[in-house]
Amino acid sequence: MTRVAAIDCGTNSIRLLVADVPPTGAATDLVRRMEVVRLGQGVDATGRLATEAIERTRKVLAEYAATARELGAEDVRMVATSATRDAANRAEFEDMVLTTLGRLPDVVPGREEAELSFLGATASLEAAAAQHGTTPPEPPFLVVDIGGGSTEFVLGDAAGLRAARSVDIGCVRLTERRLHGDPPSVAEIAATEDDIRAALALVRAEVPVAEARSLVGLAGSVTTVAALALRLPAYDPLVIHGSRIPAADVRAVTADLLAAPRAQRAALPVMHPGRVDVIGAGALILRVIVDEFGMDEVVVSEHDILDGIALRLAR
Repeated sequence: MTRVAAIDCGTNSIRLLVADVPPTGAATDLVRRMEVVRLGQGVDATGRLATEAIERTRKVLAEYAATARELGAEDVRMVATSATRDAANRAEFEDMVLTTLGRLPDVVPGREEAELSFLGATASLEAAAAQHGTTPPEPPFLVVDIGGGSTEFVLGDAAGLRAARSVDIGCVRLTERRLHGDPPSVAEIAATEDDIRAALALVRAEVPVAEARSLVGLAGSVTTVAALALRLPAYDPLVIHGSRIPAADVRAVTADLLAAPRAQRAALPVMHPGRVDVIGAGALILRVIVDEFGMDEVVVSEHDILDGIALRLAR
């Protein structure tokens, strides 16, 4: 058994997992945390990480580093993704991480980000299905990780990856670029859909999506849509993980979110405060993916790149 700490620093949130990982089988979580720091604030427009965004991230990272030390993690890895790859002042961010965590972040390319997401998302699908009393989803899996700045698409099965592509559509990026109204206008939504479809054309050129038997969706936009579709009175990751949300429910939830003003979205019991402003774009990305790729449902995973980082670090 190896105790490791994994940190995933994305465009919208920074997350920590401290887990005991055996040589084979499922890991045991000790701590799993998520804080919205909006590191990617303004990156799509300015090309730079905002000073206040770096500071918000530093404060949370210091807490995570202390937690990892207190729990006796044997190794720690921090992965930084879309916002950091895009930033002209990436070195400033890396210096902050080195000072705070004691090591540099791994600013991974989109391909590795996709591999880690696939590993984390698919490792526990059979166990989740058993818990729900359903049949496991069938491979090949198309794993879709909707982030703040980018979305990763990975096609694979137990033998590994067949193809992957990362594209620059994410809930923060598209909100800042297109969805300015409260609620957004029909024209704003249509322009966002056009951006998503253009990105999906790039995915189709490299990933044979028609081979997929199951669509597996992960990250906060997908899990929030699932919680709303399931009409949960409070956010419950055990119920959400492994749930199967029909395409019609994805469409209905997305339509409701895009039609709701901010105050109404914020009042939803399953809504994380940090997702209120960007959930419309995240849900819209999922809905267009389901429709464009002709999927009947989305299998929802609470496990993602964070779990993939931990598994690969320990094994």
